[in-house]
Amino acid sequence: GILGEQFVPDGPHLHLYHAHGWVKLMNWQHSTMYLFFAVSGITDMVTYLLNHVPLGVDRLVMAMAVFAEGFLFYFHVHNRPPLDHHIHFLLVLALFLGGVSIFLEVFFRDNTVLELFRTSLIILQGTWFWQIGFVLFPPFGTPEWDQKDEGNIMFITMCFCWHYLAALCIVAANYTLVFCVSTRIRRPGGGEVIGIQKLKADHTYQATLLSDSDED
Repeated sequence: GILGEQFVPDGPHLHLYHAHGWVKLMNWQHSTMYLFFAVSGITDMVTYLLNHVPLGVDRLVMAMAVFAEGFLFYFHVHNRPPLDHHIHFLLVLALFLGGVSIFLEVFFRDNTVLELFRTSLIILQGTWFWQIGFVLFPPFGTPEWDQKDEGNIMFITMCFCWHYLAALCIVAANYTLVFCVSTRIRRPGGGEVIGIQKLKADHTYQATLLSDSDED
């Protein structure tokens, strides 16, 4: 991601400042976001390879990366048209909620509800990037969106809710599928154990009956 932002044909090519001013600060902001997530990925690998890394550091660094992304996006769209500003603000909202959720995982490790909530927000972030691209850069020659139309802003807000509902459905479907598959895999072993326990109980019951018959 960093290389893509820096070395595209009109990119800054690692030049931050020239005599005439700053060079492609948008690309530099995107590169900074990628840099934070690269640090998060390195932290994940170090946490996996080294046992003496404190528990929860990986989640803390990931939360910092998400907060940094949200912070940069918040100041990314100043002096932009209303629709552009609003659609990015909704993205920032998802990012900060995701950052809070990941930060809570530092203290509540392996909490299924928090992990599912975090996953839904990450999916929301991904689909919302698609929506942003569709609004700001309409594909297939479709007409451009009116950036100052209040109706467009209201529709985008409603569309954001639809995106999150779709993300929740994806998470729920995946959770249900994994639960069913894992239950089906465990069931044969569990059935054998139950059968053995039942067989042992029946054998004990029969032995007791035979013992009582001998006494009679």
